[in-house]
Amino acid sequence: MKNNSRQAKGRYLQNIVRDRIVKLYPVLTKKDIRTSTVGENGADVKLLTHTAKKLFPYSVETKNMKSYKLVYQAFSQAKRHSNMEPLLVLKGHREKPVVILDMEHFFKIIETD
Repeated sequence: MKNNSRQAKGRYLQNIVRDRIVKLYPVLTKKDIRTSTVGENGADVKLLTHTAKKLFPYSVETKNMKSYKLVYQAFSQAKRHSNMEPLLVLKGHREKPVVILDMEHFFKIIETD
């Protein structure tokens, strides 16, 4: 895959997340939130103002990769257990556990707060 294609693939996911946050909080504008540029340090979705950070207190890192097959297999397994919303907990050696949720479900949760 060419470098430009990889960068476009990454920007695509960043834009999806940014747009979903703006949809959740319509008060946010381009002055409040933006996506990072290639090679820029920090979070992939930049919360630029105090208002944005207060409304959405998360540091967003996006990864649009093909190599997460095992994660998706485990998430599918969680879906098959019941009709309840799947929640996947992952823990690496000497690492803290992390939780994986469906993105739309996550936004529904924080929408009700």
